Amino acid sequence: MAEQWLQIKGDPSVRAFLFEQQRVQSLFDEHLDRIHGVMHALLSNKGVFHVKAHYSSSQLTCWFYDDPYNYRVYVREEATDPGFLDSLPERSYEGRHPRIGAERITPILDEFKRLRLTDEQIYLRNASINRINGMIGMTFSCDGSHYIDCEDFFRRLDCFGKDV
Repeated sequence: MAEQWLQIKGDPSVRAFLFEQQRVQSLFDEHLDRIHGVMHALLSNKGVFHVKAHYSSSQLTCWFYDDPYNYRVYVREEATDPGFLDSLPERSYEGRHPRIGAERITPILDEFKRLRLTDEQIYLRNASINRINGMIGMTFSCDGSHYIDCEDFFRRLDCFGKDV
């Protein structure tokens, strides 16, 4: 797959008031490391090939490889419950070749954390990882969305406020 980066500007009325808004602590923010641990487990051994974290509204949306046409939504306390992962069966990626290797999941989630918490006005509202097609999706408080290939994401971190 060739390098891809699709940037979409959102609602102009949201951008107009960008510097008058401020991030409000969500339940996911209070448990960010736990949520990222759950996302890692879902992507690595629970059969999820695409997960989207809605940080502001504290929900996870998941697509499982054995049921790709139906997504599942896990909300607030459900996703942070200590028994949540145990309630899901173990599933392997046997026979599938994800473009995002398991070793890349933690560095991606670390960048999501940085993008969520570093700035109080321009911050990550939701983010997704699709292991099969290798794409990362992100929407920011300015209502701008980015869809970027995983490897291109790491090469261009400086575009997201980090010098590499």
